[in-house]
Amino acid sequence: MDLKNMLNETKLRDMIRESWSLSWPITLIMFYEFLIGLTDVYVAGRFGKDVQAAYGLAFQIYFVFIILGIALSIGVVSVTSRLFTSDKKSDFNTAVNSSLAAAAVLGLIFTAAGILFSKDLINAMNVPKEVKLYAIPFTTVYSMAFLFDYVLMSTNGILRASAMVKKSLYVMTVVCVMNVALNFILPFATPLGFKGIAAATVASIFTGCILSLFYTRRLISVFKISISMVKNIFNISWPSGLLQAFWQTGSLVLFLILSMLPKNNVEIMAALTNGLRIESAIFLPAFAFNMANAVIVGNLLGKKENPDAFRGGLITAVMGVVIVTILTILVMLNAKNIAGFLSDNNTVITQSVKYIYIALIAEPIMAWGVILGGGLNGAGDTWSVMTITALSVWLVRIPLSYILGIYLGLGATAIWWAMNISILVQAILITRRYFNKRWITRIPSSVYE
Repeated sequence: MDLKNMLNETKLRDMIRESWSLSWPITLIMFYEFLIGLTDVYVAGRFGKDVQAAYGLAFQIYFVFIILGIALSIGVVSVTSRLFTSDKKSDFNTAVNSSLAAAAVLGLIFTAAGILFSKDLINAMNVPKEVKLYAIPFTTVYSMAFLFDYVLMSTNGILRASAMVKKSLYVMTVVCVMNVALNFILPFATPLGFKGIAAATVASIFTGCILSLFYTRRLISVFKISISMVKNIFNISWPSGLLQAFWQTGSLVLFLILSMLPKNNVEIMAALTNGLRIESAIFLPAFAFNMANAVIVGNLLGKKENPDAFRGGLITAVMGVVIVTILTILVMLNAKNIAGFLSDNNTVITQSVKYIYIALIAEPIMAWGVILGGGLNGAGDTWSVMTITALSVWLVRIPLSYILGIYLGLGATAIWWAMNISILVQAILITRRYFNKRWITRIPSSVYE
């Protein structure tokens, strides 16, 4: 073997090792998210199908309110991952301070908005009254967590971008253990009842926020806040925010479409809630590799290693798809047992299993598109990811779901297939964008200067 081939193989092994070293802690963090969500759904199910359906609706609303926080964290990772591997250390500190200040302000605004307006928002929705009855207090309590969640997401992004992913893992370990424990204490051992599910989330996220600020304290200086840096971060973040808005409102509309079904609509809404939680067990490594890919691509572009950034993104995507495919097979083989664990309602169990069998077919395709999209986010090409996702949701998923499921009367099964078709369209367009390589040179260098 000649020297060139040996060097190429060594570089390939290094890329795989780097990708895995970033991905496994994030995968574990995503597993914690799944475990918390699974516990939420399980405890909600002990209070009945109405509470379980209301929890699903409230959780979708929760994500609508933290859209900008998710987007901000993507911009933070894109900017700080490049600055961390460059020679602009002072700019890196400024980016950290500026992003945390922006997160705190936005989180405070949405906390106030959620507490004041969540009742009006839910009352305006066309969902069954019994679901509204429980969704309103769920959402009001959840709103108290927005400020802490915004800061937690940004600090976790900073820790990942600055080679401290294991500290981020420790923070989320504490959050998970605390949330799961409180999920069984607050709803059953206190007067909070079902509202204790949301209260457990608020308490654990507050604790995680304080702990993550402790780990980033050496990078923080309140006097080094730059409006220009905030604008640079938002220039990258806002398409991701719009993407999350399209995605989460699309999920809400999907719940509303299901509520129009003439038969078993509450049970099917509960089944979607359960199905999404089960599906998240598979989605968690895909999202972990998505976030790892953003850091890998951003770090390599920061070091001006553009060809390696392209190859590193592909290697990370392949690794993620392999893991997702294995998990998909395992979940499908145990679908009935898992669905039965989350609900004791026969109709909900039947509909959940049907969702699993249909929706999970597209999981490996979803993983490929999501992970490559993470690489594009790391390069700052958030606009293309937003556009492609919005088109797949609002021009494919939502219209097809309504036409097939409601207008043609084909029911929930047709809606699940419409979701699969939208995932396929999204993956094809993301792949096309990634392989044309325009994202490597598209983002102006001034964003990082």
